[in-house]
Amino acid sequence: MAHGGNLIDTADSYASGVSEQVIGSWMRSRANRESVVVATKIGHSTELPGLASANIRQAVDASLTRLQTDYIDLLYFHGPDPDVPLIESLSAVEELVAAGKVRALGASNFSPQMLLEARVASANGLPHIEAATMEYSILHRAIEPEFRPLVEAQGVSLMPYFVLAHGYLGRHRALKSVDPADVRLRRAAAQANRHGAQVLARLDEVAAECGVGVAALSLAWVLHQPSVTAAAVGVDSVTDLDELMAAAQLTLNHSQWARLSGV
Repeated sequence: MAHGGNLIDTADSYASGVSEQVIGSWMRSRANRESVVVATKIGHSTELPGLASANIRQAVDASLTRLQTDYIDLLYFHGPDPDVPLIESLSAVEELVAAGKVRALGASNFSPQMLLEARVASANGLPHIEAATMEYSILHRAIEPEFRPLVEAQGVSLMPYFVLAHGYLGRHRALKSVDPADVRLRRAAAQANRHGAQVLARLDEVAAECGVGVAALSLAWVLHQPSVTAAAVGVDSVTDLDELMAAAQLTLNHSQWARLSGV
């Protein structure tokens, strides 16, 4: 927060709820709950999987307990649930909003069709999906043809994740061999293909001109895209965070943006 940020993104399934517990203890120790925007996700936990109305209500109450708070600023459906009608899930959130436990609703990995279905439901009084999160980076741009224009048209905030391609656009770019048990590094190593090398070469070129690291430039590129409000980035140290924060102040000229987008 010393850098000016105030949004923390987590989920009830991260480390089996320990992530929420750590965040809750941190907020309580600093008495800073009112200045922090907490986003958490439900639907993927082992104890309360899916988006049935009863599970949603119980999952939110459990998250509130772990976070040591009375409300969640942004509650995400962590993914679609093909076994539960979306209207049932939205109706459960409507009750939670009315009770003051949830302030806004988001959706993770929803297809354009599901977002359209949710928009129709919101026109009939159910909660509107205000934020959507999908994988998006300069290396992985599959959402651009259909998903990104849709959220822009609907006024939905786009909150991408994996913006550094599992660390390949940062510290894990030169991995040679990886422990198969390390999922994170295995995913980073999988980016080391011809296209990944081409993207990295272009990033290196522009980063050198701007005097910043590739990770900061990759983050800046994502933040520059239409409808992107914020991006989820994981860091391992304060040094990593300091380096990435340069992205918020980074200014590129038209030629540099075009060279990056054309890779």
